[in-house]
Formats: sequence, C-alpha cells, structure tokens
Amino acid sequence: ETPVSIHSSNIVLENVSFSYESEKPLLKNINLSIPENSITAFVGPSGGGKSTITKLIAGFWDVTNGTVKLDGTDIRKIPLSQLMDNIAYISQDNYLFDETVLENIRMGKPSATDEEVYQAARDCGCYDFILNLENGFHTVVGGAGDHLSGGERQRIAIARAVLKNAPIVILDEATAYIDAENEALIQEAMAKVIAGKTVLMIAHRLSTITDADKIVVIKDGQIIDEGTHENLLTSCTLYQEMWKAHMDTKDVA
Repeated sequence: ETPVSIHSSNIVLENVSFSYESEKPLLKNINLSIPENSITAFVGPSGGGKSTITKLIAGFWDVTNGTVKLDGTDIRKIPLSQLMDNIAYISQDNYLFDETVLENIRMGKPSATDEEVYQAARDCGCYDFILNLENGFHTVVGGAGDHLSGGERQRIAIARAVLKNAPIVILDEATAYIDAENEALIQEAMAKVIAGKTVLMIAHRLSTITDADKIVVIKDGQIIDEGTHENLLTSCTLYQEMWKAHMDTKDVA
C-alpha cells in the first residue's frame, strides 16, 4: 500500500465509541486531542477503558463509531505497516521471541546494525546487564522471555523501543510488575525513550504522572475530566479520591 504523508504526531479522537463484538460498549463518545510532543496520562478505575483507547490509537482494533486521526488523517486510511512505524507500544506483558537478546532488540528496527542495537542498549542502561547474561547479547531468551526476570524482559522491550525511535510512544502500565530496584532503572530508561516524543501513558501509580501535560480521567468508558494534576486535584472528585488512596498506600508502604 502507498504510504500517506504524515508530518506531525498530533492525535485526535472524534466521537469514538467501541464495543467488542456484540458486548456492551467499552467506550462511549470519546473526544480527545493529544498534541504533538506532549505527555498525556490516562487514569481511572480498572476496566474503565484506558487500554482500549491506546489500542484503538495503535490500530490494534477498529473503532465501532467515530474516527481516530493522526495528523488529520483517519488511521484506517494509513497502511498498517506505516502506522506501526510511527508507534512504539510498551506494555506490562511485552512479548519476547525465542531468539537472542540481540534479535529481540533488533525487532524495533529490522535493518539496524549490531552496533546500533548495542547503542540502543547503552542509551537505556541495559548494556551492562545484558553483557552479564550467560552469552551476553547472544543469550537466547526462551519463549516469551522465560529465561529472564520480569524486569529484565521489560528493559529489553524498552531497548527495542529506543532503537525503533518512533514519534509516538504508548506506555500501557509499563512498570506494573517491577520491583523497586528495577523500577528506578526502568524509569530512567523510559525517560530516554520518551524524550521529544508524543507520549500516552496508562499509569497504575499516580505519582509517576504528576508532571504530565494532561491527565485524562476515564470511568465506565467515558472521559470524566481532563487537566493537569493541580487542576484535577481541585476540580475532579474521582481524581481526588484516587490521589488520596495513592498517598495512603504510600504511607503504609
């Protein structure tokens, strides 16, 4: 298919609804504008539709009604391979193939040289831990990455995203299962992935998104409110409750 011309990574959702097969709608009438080079965070009760929005933007599913646009073009008119080139999607269950670490990272950019793969690993702080694996970059990770810990798998997936260097980065609960020691490393690596990008993040810990340009609060498939952390603390009851619950668990931890 002929690629379409895309000059920016502005994303707009217009009256988007989505239901999975014939079930009840997971999203109802979502209108949202995500400017280029901004960080937009999605928060809200589990099952409210946060991941559904990011999956529709990534083209994993088609909207039931409405339109998702990238730089003004309906994403259904953009060839899937081109859409994929524009988006790096990092989730809590990143899939690693039963290949070497080197090849798993190279999937971010199949034409990359070995040196480019090493550089991506250096850029996100993975190089040393990979060298310490049994066969370094030539260690075979096992189906779904079974030979590595969750944190190690996650860091290899981040190196893949660094190598891909896509203009849009989607982080779907990307640090959900990470222990504290790995989390600091992963937060640092993430900072490299998202620098200068259009970033969409779904966060389970509100403290990681207080600096976002825009926080979108989603419940029962609808946008309840959107704004900065400070705005929402004064204007949105649901966000206030979530923040209080977050701070309470932090005191306990």
